[in-house]
Amino acid sequence: MADTKKTILVVDDEQDVLSYLTTFFQDNGFDTLTAMDGKQGMELARSSKPALITLDITMPSESGVRMFRDLQADPNTAEIPVVIITGISSEFEQFIRSRKQVAPPAAYFEKPVDRDAVLAKVRELLGQGA
Repeated sequence: MADTKKTILVVDDEQDVLSYLTTFFQDNGFDTLTAMDGKQGMELARSSKPALITLDITMPSESGVRMFRDLQADPNTAEIPVVIITGISSEFEQFIRSRKQVAPPAAYFEKPVDRDAVLAKVRELLGQGA
């Protein structure tokens, strides 16, 4: 029985962050998809049903907050765990976790990220242990 790789959708408007996270996840056994804004991210989330999404908050054209709300509102994507990786301070994490309209994100990391902590959380969320 072949072990299928889980796919992670990385959504960030900074090309260097996209490249860094994509390489990091691929080096750790995951397939990746990338999007540079929330609109493209939603299209990919709906069409490819990734196992997990990492999401930046501040992006042009469509923000991560909007994409996060859209993911939660769509029954086809609402169950996908979302890990927010952003340069915004932890006060924003408290804000987004306090919103009653949407469930809180599965995890929240500030840039620059602790790679070991991100990998451990991703594996936990995908049922792969540490």
